[in-house]
Amino acid sequence: MRLDKFLWFVRLTKTRGLAQDLAEQGRMRIDGRVVDRAHATIRVGNVLTFAMHGRIRIVRVEALPNRRGPAPEAAACYTDLSPPPVDEPRSAT
Repeated sequence: MRLDKFLWFVRLTKTRGLAQDLAEQGRMRIDGRVVDRAHATIRVGNVLTFAMHGRIRIVRVEALPNRRGPAPEAAACYTDLSPPPVDEPRSAT
């Protein structure tokens, strides 16, 4: 399956165009290999690493979806391996 379709089908991006832009920036990795094309092939077991919304996302592909379905169906297609977000230190006043 194409990388951009996977990102859109599993609802990691709102549009397929945003998924294409994310893939073509050259800041995404599939199993540690830098990817700079939206049509890179994704397979079950691949680990995707990319920056999104100010944090690093790491997801392992568990299944290839047939469509862009409801959120619970989409979430079942990957496992989120991302570290938890770091809280900003609070200033003592």
